[in-house]
Amino acid sequence: MAMMRYPYFTPVPCLDGSAAPPPIELSVERTVRFDEVDALEIVWHGHYASYFEDARVALGERLGIGYRTLYHQQVPAPMKQLFVNFHHPLAFAERCRIIARLYWCESARMNMAYKILNAQDRTVATGFSVQMFTLKTGEYLARQPDFYAAFCQRWKQGQIPSCSSAGK
Repeated sequence: MAMMRYPYFTPVPCLDGSAAPPPIELSVERTVRFDEVDALEIVWHGHYASYFEDARVALGERLGIGYRTLYHQQVPAPMKQLFVNFHHPLAFAERCRIIARLYWCESARMNMAYKILNAQDRTVATGFSVQMFTLKTGEYLARQPDFYAAFCQRWKQGQIPSCSSAGK
């Protein structure tokens, strides 16, 4: 897949000086529901965050770093930043594909970029999110939680299986 139209995260070398592993991505498909459109008969802008979430959840679950893992590890990862850049509207019953791309970062956070394409492969929206690992009290962690550090080590060693599209 080609790079996102607007690369929100640029590759940063690993702390040991080696090259960062390439981003990991997954796409999901969905159809715009009636309850998601506004009076103009296009998707209301607030629903795009939910579309990003569809792909983010699928990618996290596929990689073993999704919400269930966070819950079991008792490590919340609340949203710190969310950005959406709108390019073209989606309408009721239109099919679209949402791509989530996880970028390498050795901090206690997850950086994801998103791209939504309509059935004609036209870019509908791009964006990014940053989730910070915290304690249950809401304090930010200074380093990655152990389960995520282990995931990153496997990623760096090329042991993370490539993701494929997941229908939705």
